[in-house]
Amino acid sequence: MLFWIITAFLTLAVLATLARAMLRGSAGDRPPAAYDLDVYRDQLREVDRDLARGVVSEADAERARTEVSRRILAADAALQKHQQTARASGGIITLGVTIGAVIAGSYYIYMQLGAPGYGDLALANRIEAAQILREERPGQDSAEASIDGQNSPPDVDPDYVVLVERLRQTVIARPDDLQGQELLSRAEGRLGNYVAAHAAKAQAIALKGDEATAEDYSQYADLLILAAGGYVSPEAENMLERTLAIDPTDGPARYYYGLMMSQTGRPDTALRIWDQLLREGPADAPWIIPVQAQIEEMAVRAGVNYAIPAIGTGRGPSADQIEAAQDLSPAERMEMIQGMVTGLSDRLATEGGPVEDWAQLISALGVLGQMDQARAILINAREVFGDDPGAADILSRTADRVGLE
Repeated sequence: MLFWIITAFLTLAVLATLARAMLRGSAGDRPPAAYDLDVYRDQLREVDRDLARGVVSEADAERARTEVSRRILAADAALQKHQQTARASGGIITLGVTIGAVIAGSYYIYMQLGAPGYGDLALANRIEAAQILREERPGQDSAEASIDGQNSPPDVDPDYVVLVERLRQTVIARPDDLQGQELLSRAEGRLGNYVAAHAAKAQAIALKGDEATAEDYSQYADLLILAAGGYVSPEAENMLERTLAIDPTDGPARYYYGLMMSQTGRPDTALRIWDQLLREGPADAPWIIPVQAQIEEMAVRAGVNYAIPAIGTGRGPSADQIEAAQDLSPAERMEMIQGMVTGLSDRLATEGGPVEDWAQLISALGVLGQMDQARAILINAREVFGDDPGAADILSRTADRVGLE
């Protein structure tokens, strides 16, 4: 109820301001009668000046005053009529339309973007809601059923399609052929038949048994997600977890795990995972571009003032540091981050380092809100790298992201 009271008060304040401005009108929009009044008043003053100089007689001056006064009265009546008409018709009508548009538009926008009757949630409640969403989200079959058809690339060679069909028949006849299942999985994926592709990959993993690698599980998860149109199902999540249990550094699995966290109401976790991927690189890794395209939006959803770090410097916090940070309080976590920033700052001051490290330090200081120190480091870095155009470009982009320029 308090929300609606505040909203109504703010709406009335805005409408009152609009009404006052519209009913008063613009000072520059004067009707012709107003200009006529100015002219006639000047004529009265001119008659008095002519009489004082002796140019006209008293009788002529009186007749001129009478005529001009008559015109003044007529012009004033016309001016009053014009103002009354404007206020009674155009001004009020326009005001009414404006008020209606503001109220209707505000209500429509809120109903589309807002959440009527939905109160604010504490952090613990939000995390609990995200966990429920994660546990109750649709499975792989439901996600695939919602996808219309398969994605068949239009530029596939018809001869290749014929070869794939032969491969399908061969695999049907020899379902225990590991190489055939692997080839079929890749071929179906190339044709955009991701459901068939992940089915073949699952059979290949089953044939490998305990010898299945992290790459196998990662590829299987990738095909499941592609078949679901980018949705990370519980089945795909299970494959991602198996991948990371074998190889915690697997880039595609970490990217998709972050995507899954973003889809289940945990953009904060997705941001941490993706930020670490960017810091580790390499710059040409296939997951770098999709992370860059989404991470700023993820930071907004997480409520973090974020600046994209330099890619592939390898200077981000280690996996052990990230794991340790999960158990810290917000104050302790900020203290840990501040310690890492201080260490990086000291190293650059004593040993120097590549421009990417300077850019990372500036970004970190910006995230911590230490803008004066970030600006001082930026000035120092520009002095260190002098006229190096590449370094200057990196520093300028970093300054733009942090908000120093």
